[in-house]
Amino acid sequence: MAWGRKKSRGRKEPLFGLAASLSELRLGPQDRVAPAEDDQPKKSSAKGNMRESEPDEDPPPERKPRASRASRKRKSRGRSRLGLYRVFYWGAVLSLWAAIGLTGMVVWVGAHLPAIQALEIPKRPPTIEIAGLDGTVLATRGEMPGANVSLKDLPPYLPKAFIAIEDRRFYSHHGVDPLGILRAAVANVLHRSVSQGGSTLTQQLAKNLFLTQERTLQRKLQELELAFWLERKHTKAEILELYLNRVYFGSGAYGVEAAAQRYFGKSARNVTLTEAAMLAGLVKSPSRLAPNRNPEGADKRAQTVLAAMAEAKFITQAQAQAAIGHPAALNVKAAGAGTINYVADWIGEVLDDLVGQIDQNIVVETTIDPKLQASAEAAIIDELAAKSVKFNVSQGALVAMTPDGAVRAMVGGRNYAESQYNRALTAKRQPGSAFKPFVYLTAIEAGLTPETIRQDAPLDVKGWKPENYGHEYFGPVTLTQALAMSLNTVAVRLGIEVGPKNVVRTAHRLGISSKLEANATIALGTSEVSLTELVGAYAPFANGGLAVSPHVVTRIRTSDGKLLYARAADQVGQVMEPRHVAMMNTMLQETLLSGTARKAEIPGWTAAGKTGTSQDFRDAWFIGYTANLVTGVWLGNDDNSPTRKATGGGLPVEVWTRFMKVAHQGVPIAALPGSQSGGFFSGLLQPASTSNAPPASSLSTAGAAGRPTPTRTSARPQSAGGLDGWLVDRLFGR
Repeated sequence: MAWGRKKSRGRKEPLFGLAASLSELRLGPQDRVAPAEDDQPKKSSAKGNMRESEPDEDPPPERKPRASRASRKRKSRGRSRLGLYRVFYWGAVLSLWAAIGLTGMVVWVGAHLPAIQALEIPKRPPTIEIAGLDGTVLATRGEMPGANVSLKDLPPYLPKAFIAIEDRRFYSHHGVDPLGILRAAVANVLHRSVSQGGSTLTQQLAKNLFLTQERTLQRKLQELELAFWLERKHTKAEILELYLNRVYFGSGAYGVEAAAQRYFGKSARNVTLTEAAMLAGLVKSPSRLAPNRNPEGADKRAQTVLAAMAEAKFITQAQAQAAIGHPAALNVKAAGAGTINYVADWIGEVLDDLVGQIDQNIVVETTIDPKLQASAEAAIIDELAAKSVKFNVSQGALVAMTPDGAVRAMVGGRNYAESQYNRALTAKRQPGSAFKPFVYLTAIEAGLTPETIRQDAPLDVKGWKPENYGHEYFGPVTLTQALAMSLNTVAVRLGIEVGPKNVVRTAHRLGISSKLEANATIALGTSEVSLTELVGAYAPFANGGLAVSPHVVTRIRTSDGKLLYARAADQVGQVMEPRHVAMMNTMLQETLLSGTARKAEIPGWTAAGKTGTSQDFRDAWFIGYTANLVTGVWLGNDDNSPTRKATGGGLPVEVWTRFMKVAHQGVPIAALPGSQSGGFFSGLLQPASTSNAPPASSLSTAGAAGRPTPTRTSARPQSAGGLDGWLVDRLFGR
C-alpha cells in the first residue's frame, strides 16, 4: 500500500481467481494518454512519483458517447410537449375549481335572495299629502313624493345626461359592464381612493329597488345577480324609466319629478338642458351636491355632465358651452325647515292608529289654518331673534286650538331643520303658576267664591316655606286678587285646604294626562306637563265646561277620493258646571286686566288666562283664551338651564298678543261663557308686616301627601321689576 494514498479512499482487499484476472485488465495511470506539456499540473516530483506508484488508484469515469443532434432535438421537443401538457393540465384543474367556486358563490348569493320568479318591481312608497283647513298642501311626506313620469314625456337630453355621466355603455352591456368596472378600478388605484364607480344604471336600480345601502361583498354580488335579472326581464327603456323615477336627488326628493319641483319649481317635463345636467350630477352625492346646500358644487358638477354629454356626442360643443354660460336658475324650496313639519311629524305618529298600514297615496285633511301657522311661526322666531340673548332664552313653542280642541297652529321650536324635537307636544316642563287655575277651580267646586278672603302671609308647611316674589305679603285678599297677582302663599293654603289629591283629580278631569304628584307643592305647578295638554285643559274654560281632546286630523282619503277616516264628534261630556266656569272666567279675566298679564290685550275681545314661571326662571308660560281661540306659549332652554329672569308676564305674553291679534282679525266678537265686564279688583291693598300679620284662616291639612319637597318657585310670573311692580307703583307711588 502506498503512503501517498488519500485518506478518503477505502481499503483495497486482495483479489483471487476470476476477480483477480479481471482486475489485471483495468487501465492504470501508465495506460492514460499523457496531456500536453503545458496542460500538465505542476506537482512535486516526490508526490508525483508517489501517485504513479499507486497501483490501486480508482480509474476516471468512462465518458458516454455524445448524442446526435437529431436525438437532442427529439428530447427537447419531448420536454416542451411535457411542459405544455402540464400547463394545460393544471390550467384545466384550476379553471374547473374556479368554475365550481363561482357556481357555489352564485348559488349561495341566490339562496339569500327572494326566488327570482317571485321578484317584482316593488311599489313606490306611498305619498302623504297634508292639507290645511283651506285645502292647500302644507307638507308632503313619504320616501318618494314625486309622481312617476313616462320616459317619452321627458325632454330627450334629460335621460341622456344620466347615461353620459353614469353609464355611457348602457345600451351595449347586459346589466354589468366589465370595461366600466376595469376602468373604475384603474382610476381608483391611480388616485389611491374611490374616485370612480363601476356600477351601471341597472345595478344602481337593482340596489335601489331590492337591496340596502350597506357596503358588503354579499350585497354587491346580489346586486350583480339582480342586474342580470332586470336586463332579462325588462327592456332598456323600462329600466331607464324606472331608474329616473326612483333615484334619490337629495333634500328628500326621490325621482326626477320631485327633484325638478324641489329645486326648480317646475315639472321634469319642462327642465332646460342646464337643469337636466344638474339633476344628473346630483346622483353621485345627493346630500353633498344638493343645490339648496351647495349651489356652487352643484353648478360645477353640472358643467362636468355637460362636458360628458358633448364627449358622448349627445350634444354639440356649442350647446355645451351655451348651457355652461347660462347656469340653472334655482327656485329652491325650503326642505324641512318650516315649523309645519312639527305638525307633520305629529300626524305621522297618529296615522297608524287611524287607518293602519298605508299602501297607497293619501291626503290627510287637518285643522291647521295656514295663515295662523305662519303667524305663530313668525311670532316665535321674531321674538326670540330680538330678545333671546337679553333673556338667555333659546327655544319657544306655541299651540293654538279652538275651544273644541281643533289645533289651528303648532310651533314645536324655532327651527325644525336644526331640531326636530317637538317642544309643544313631547317636552314636559314645570308649568309654575300656570297650574294654579286647577287649584282655584277645586276650591270653587268646594264651595268658595271669587270673593272669599284668604290670608297672604308667610307660611311654613312642615319646614317648607313658600314665598311670594319679592318677599312681600298683602294680608287678607280675595281669591280673585290672589289669582290675578299670583300670590304663592294663598295658592298653597288653598291646595292644602281642598287637598292635593283633589287638585290632581281636577287637573286630570280637565285634560292633563301627565302624572302629577299629590303634595303641597302641586299648587305651585311642580309636576311636569306638556304645552299641548295644558292648553287642552284650559279649553273647558272657553267652551262652557266641556272636556276636549286636542286633535289635528279631520279626514283621511286616498288620492282618488276614497274616504278612509272621518273624525267623529267628541263624547266626553261636561267636566265643569256652568256657574263654576263663569266664576273662573271672571277671575282669570282679571289677570289680563290688572294682574300679571296686563300686556296681553286683544282690542274688542274679552280674554282671560294665566302666566307661569317655574323655579329659577327655567320656564316662562302664558295660557290665554277667548271664546274663539285658546293659545299657549312656552319659552325656555332645552337643557333646562335658568333664563335671565324671563317670566310668563314678559316674552310669552308678547308672543301671545302678537299672534292673537292676527288670529282675531275679521272674526265676529264673542264673549267668554259667564264673563263679566270689569273685575273684582277694588280698593287698596296694604302690604302686611311679617311680624304682625293677621292669623291665617283655619285650613284643613287633610289630604296632604307627606312632607312637601322644599322648593322655591317664583311667587308670581312677572316682569323682572319685582313682585307686582305695577301694583306697588299704583299703591305707593314707587
